[in-house]
Amino acid sequence: MTGTSIDLNADLGEGFGRWRLTDDERLLTVVTSANVACGFHAGDAATMRSVCEMAAACGVRIGAHVAYRDLAGFGRRAMDVPPAELAAEVAYQIGALDVFARAAGSRVSYVKPHGALYHRAAHDAGQAAAVAAGVRLAGGALAVLGPPGSLLLSAAAEAGLPAVAEGFADRAYTAAGGLVPRGAAGALVAEPAEVVARSVRLARTGRVAALDGADVAVRAASLCLHGDTPGAAALARRVRDGLEAAGVRVAAFA
Repeated sequence: MTGTSIDLNADLGEGFGRWRLTDDERLLTVVTSANVACGFHAGDAATMRSVCEMAAACGVRIGAHVAYRDLAGFGRRAMDVPPAELAAEVAYQIGALDVFARAAGSRVSYVKPHGALYHRAAHDAGQAAAVAAGVRLAGGALAVLGPPGSLLLSAAAEAGLPAVAEGFADRAYTAAGGLVPRGAAGALVAEPAEVVARSVRLARTGRVAALDGADVAVRAASLCLHGDTPGAAALARRVRDGLEAAGVRVAAFA
């Protein structure tokens, strides 16, 4: 959403067993929405429970970060999953996380696909519809986060689910308004001052400079800060401070 208010979300709980990737405790003091890994690309029962408890204590909204079943590839490998199976797996992940969210006195209130599923559902009508069907199967009209103008958000709206457009503070965009693939040069924006400046401009104007210099529209109600980048918590704090200094209210999306 352009104007004076924007949500900040981050991918959290991305660990497994003794392995920890994200600085969940520090990030939860900054973000307003937490995309919690549900066990398919990362996360386990103990991690989900811990993150939900911390998020509830901090007043941070809990979202299910659903993915293809791909622990070894961190959910970033292309997979072909039949729509009925994908819908069931999306519902399964939401349900698993919601147990811990409710035990912490909160609930799962939105869904955001992760990695390969996020990108596939953005342009594949069948996979997008399967994600929406899975959200419906889990029960309730949970919001779905996705790229502006994507088939994912269209499928969510058609299923009667709130569709929330998302932008990225630390990822480069193409002139067509999509994300530059992670393996390409310049895909990640690492300079903190640049990340802050891009975040403020996106929140206030709904526009961002593409990798080739083109000016593109990215009208978003939520801004993602990746939790798995080095120094993510400190960068997230700088982004929030920069937004608020520029007169942008940081709050969970409506």
